[in-house]
Amino acid sequence: MLLHNEALSIRTITSTDNEAMKTIIQQGLARFGLDIPGTAYYDPQLNALSDFYDASTSELGRGYFVVTDGDNHVLGGAGYAHFSGLGPEVAELQKLYISPQGQGSGASYHLIHQIEKSARADGYRQLYLETHHALVAAMHVYERCGFTLLKRPLVRADHAAMDRFYIKTL
Repeated sequence: MLLHNEALSIRTITSTDNEAMKTIIQQGLARFGLDIPGTAYYDPQLNALSDFYDASTSELGRGYFVVTDGDNHVLGGAGYAHFSGLGPEVAELQKLYISPQGQGSGASYHLIHQIEKSARADGYRQLYLETHHALVAAMHVYERCGFTLLKRPLVRADHAAMDRFYIKTL
């Protein structure tokens, strides 16, 4: 267990968390009308996030963490992996989604802190992310965590529907 307090715990995703995270991600995107191609809604790895983020299957570090409540219910998660098309020192913050029950708990901040720590340990020096302008609360969190808004993406990525781009030096 990586973080534990009375309300929240953070741990590495397991196969038993896959369905909960798929639901949280897809419902979160649908709430904002982002259940469209070009978003994580249709990512093929959603059925098996724990397999996709298994660090032992990648030359470059990757990981995915879930945040749970006191009853071990998954409230959300976030991951990171090498950002394709750039050097080995840039990771992408991926699939940070919190369920309505977990929103306002500080879970996003804890997850980002864990991602930064793990990505840095894997040798990454920058953390990049792509989001959508409709996700106002997410952009607020990113900015409070020290991410800088970019004018354009670092490279054109698979998630063409995303229109806000951030980076942070680790």
